Amino acid sequence: MYFRSAIVMPNINFNNTEVAFAHKTDADLRKASLLFKSFNYPILIKYGPGIAASLIDYLPPVKSLIRSTIFTQFCGGESIADCENAIRTLAASKIGTILDYSVEGEEKETVFDHTCKEIIDTIEKAAKNKKDIPFSVFKTTGIGRMDLLTKVNAKTALTEDETKEFERVKSRFESICNAAATHGVRLFVDAEDSWIQDIIDDLTYEAMKKYNSERAIIYNTIQCYRTGRIEHIQQKLKDLNCHLGFKIVRGAYMEKERARAQEMGYTSPIHLSKENSDAEYDGALKLCVEHIDRVSICAGTHNEKSSQLLCDLMEQKGLKNDHPNIFFAQLLGMSDHISFNLANLGYNVAKYVPYGPVKAVLPYLSRRATENSSVKGQVGRELGLIKAEQKRRQQSKK
Repeated sequence: MYFRSAIVMPNINFNNTEVAFAHKTDADLRKASLLFKSFNYPILIKYGPGIAASLIDYLPPVKSLIRSTIFTQFCGGESIADCENAIRTLAASKIGTILDYSVEGEEKETVFDHTCKEIIDTIEKAAKNKKDIPFSVFKTTGIGRMDLLTKVNAKTALTEDETKEFERVKSRFESICNAAATHGVRLFVDAEDSWIQDIIDDLTYEAMKKYNSERAIIYNTIQCYRTGRIEHIQQKLKDLNCHLGFKIVRGAYMEKERARAQEMGYTSPIHLSKENSDAEYDGALKLCVEHIDRVSICAGTHNEKSSQLLCDLMEQKGLKNDHPNIFFAQLLGMSDHISFNLANLGYNVAKYVPYGPVKAVLPYLSRRATENSSVKGQVGRELGLIKAEQKRRQQSKK
């Protein structure tokens, strides 16, 4: 019997904007308000990133505009050193930083080698300040070609050159995991498109078996908008004789997944409804908390109900708010009402802090803009909270 019944759970006030935005100046709030309002213009979201990418090298004002608006909202800087201010600001509110080198869409081996080194640099940075930087993270497509991973995942025969190339991908993957284990830094392997996820899972679980004998160092990411994720976790609990680490998310590639499935004539791996995705997510949380002695989790969510649910599950199982095996995480620049209010109550919270050259992180920034404009109520929620805090501050000055 894992959970006690008949316990009245306190509802967390995620609408406490004084706590949520204590780190923001009045000018910060005005700038954020204008930015989120711009996400209501579909043409700007659709064409803006492409236009910006084509002009940024030739028109310095374009880079300055991006850097002072959307880049400042969602990124910590262009380098690890640039992220110091974000790290300190979050730490002042007892929120950790997850340094995320967010350069995407590259194809060259030299770039993959540089990215591997950069990720190891974030691990070494975290090792020096584990309290304020509790995790590191990377994407497998940051260290290997998408087309190559697609072939490996489909078990398509590789050429001799491709076989050697994949060996280099595995070597980079191992180097990153080994660095995390050597420095005792917990490491997220981010989830990606379903058609390369099996090979990412294989690499990640091999690393778990190697490095998670005493505690969870390597974490796999579970996308709960995909079907069968609860069964996936259940199977790993049976198959793996080690500590397990899971970052539980809903997912970020829904439209692309459904479009590819329709185009290629296979069953979409994505749940048919948001309600089913929510049930998968919440079920995954319950399963992991049931096995919290062996499973460490990070609930990556911008959903208040799922955040409240995890708090309730912890209370029911008699777990302290700062239980070392449980973290909450959100993206920098989004859902501060969840992050800061949870941290204020003593829960373990961390923010993803993406960084990289402005032009190189444009794909990441484009996804943030698209996500905010496409998720029902997302922009309205952020704007409503900002407006409420602005009103509260005005009244407090009277």
